[in-house]
Amino acid sequence: QVQLQESGPGLVQPSQTLSLTCTVSGGSITTNNYYWSWIRQPPGKGREWMAAISYYGATYYSPSLKSRTSISRDTSKNLFTLQLRSVTPEDTAVYYCARGLTIKNYDYWGEGTQVTVSS
Repeated sequence: QVQLQESGPGLVQPSQTLSLTCTVSGGSITTNNYYWSWIRQPPGKGREWMAAISYYGATYYSPSLKSRTSISRDTSKNLFTLQLRSVTPEDTAVYYCARGLTIKNYDYWGEGTQVTVSS
């Protein structure tokens, strides 16, 4: 059973960089054919796919967030990370990490972590 666990700061000040980590257990992030994504859901809105990294390290970004987002991985620790720069209150959301055979369809999700952008 694959398990994903998000971790992050909870509260971030405007203009700062949000850093999130997704730690994976029960399966390797280098397993063939899987993609590892970050998705967020702002309050009262739908889910938004942000970025993904493939099993071989290729990266993919939402066009609307590409200029502010970086996704990376640490295969030795079996985790992947997201950085979102220059955050504003509009970046307040529950942030999820997920696994899928594509970047938009997922079979395992983390439980999500709330991030609030506020001064």
